[in-house]
Amino acid sequence: MLTGFLDAVFNGISIGSVLLIAALGLAIIFGLMGVINMAHGELMMFGAYTTFVVQNGCKQLGGFWFEIYIFLALIIAFIFTAFIGLILERGVIRYLYGRPLETLLATWGVSLIFQQFVRSANLVLVIGLVLFSLLFFGGLWFLNSRTNLERIRNWVVWVVLLLSLGITTATCNLLSQTYQLAVTKPWFGAQNVDVTAPSWLQTGISLGGVQLPFARLFIIALTIICVVGIYLFLQRSSWGLRIRAVTQNRSMSACLGIPTQKVDAITFALGSGLAGVAGCAISLLGSVGPNTGQNYIIDTFMVVVVGGVGNLAGTIVAALGIGTANFLIGSGTLALLLTPVKPLADLLTFFATTSMAKVMVFMLIILFLQWKPGGIFPQKGRSVDV
Repeated sequence: MLTGFLDAVFNGISIGSVLLIAALGLAIIFGLMGVINMAHGELMMFGAYTTFVVQNGCKQLGGFWFEIYIFLALIIAFIFTAFIGLILERGVIRYLYGRPLETLLATWGVSLIFQQFVRSANLVLVIGLVLFSLLFFGGLWFLNSRTNLERIRNWVVWVVLLLSLGITTATCNLLSQTYQLAVTKPWFGAQNVDVTAPSWLQTGISLGGVQLPFARLFIIALTIICVVGIYLFLQRSSWGLRIRAVTQNRSMSACLGIPTQKVDAITFALGSGLAGVAGCAISLLGSVGPNTGQNYIIDTFMVVVVGGVGNLAGTIVAALGIGTANFLIGSGTLALLLTPVKPLADLLTFFATTSMAKVMVFMLIILFLQWKPGGIFPQKGRSVDV
C-alpha cells in the first residue's frame, strides 16, 4: 500500500510540474497586466505540436538527431510560442488593458480560432500567415524607426497593410495553382497524434519498489530549471526589475521612465514561451490534439489564483499541491488509504475518476478561497493596499 501511495505521489508531482511550467507564464501575465488569457492552453498546444514536428524531422535524420530532438524541440517551442504571444499582445491585448471582461472574451475567441486553425489549416494558409506577418509587422517596425513619417503614419500603415495582403494573396494563389499545396496538411487535422520519446526517456528506474519513468523525471528536472531561470531573470536582470516594478505600481513605474508597453510585450512573450515549454512536456505524457491545452487551462488558472497572483513561491506550492491532489483522488489511492474510515472512503471512491477528482479539488479550492481570498501568498504593494 505504501508503494502504491508513493507511486501516486510521484505521478501527481510530475503532473503538478507541467501545471507549474504553464502557470509560471500565466502568473506573470496575470500579475503584471491583469489579463485573463484564455488562449494560454492553445499556446501549450502549439508547443506540443512543435515537438511533434521537430520529432518527425529528426526522425528522418535518424540516430543521434532523434536522441537529442527533445532539446531542440524545447528551444524551438519556446521561440515559436513566444513569437505568437508577441503578435497576440501587439495585435489584440494592448488595446484591452484595464478591461478584464473584454480580454477574457477576446482571448477566448482567439483560442477557438487557434483550435480550428489546427483542425483545418493547409500548407498554403500557413505559408500565407507567416508571409503576411513578416511583411506587415516588418513594415510597421520600419515605420516606427522613421521619425519623418509621423504626419502620414496612418496612410502609410494602410499602404503597408494593402501591400502585404496583395503580395500574400498572389503568393498563395501561385503556390496553390502551380504546386498544389492547398491539399497538403502541415499537421494532422482533428485526430490526435503521438510523440515518441527518445530511447533514453522510454525506460526508468525502480527506487524502493516505486517505478520512476525517466520521462517524468525529465519533466520534473525541466520544471526545476524553468523555475530557477525565471527566478534569476526576475531577481537579477534589469528587465526583471522593471517587470517587478510595473507589477507593484504601474503608474509610478511609468513616471520613473520605465517603458511599460515594452515591459508588457516582453512579459507576454515570456509567458507564452513558457506555455510552449509546458506543451513540449505534455507531449511526453500522452497524445497531442487540438484540445490538448483545454485539458490543463482550468487547473492552470486555479494554480495562479490559489498561489497568489504573481507570486513565484505560491505558484510552486499550489501547482504541486493541485497536481498531487488530482492524481491521489482520481486514481483512488486516497480512498484506498482511508478504507478504515468507511464514510470518508465511500465519498472518495465516488470521486475516484479523473473528471470527478477535478470537481472535488475545485470545491476544496472554493472553500480555501473563502478563507484566504488572496491565495497562499497575497500580492503586496501600494496599489494593492489601496
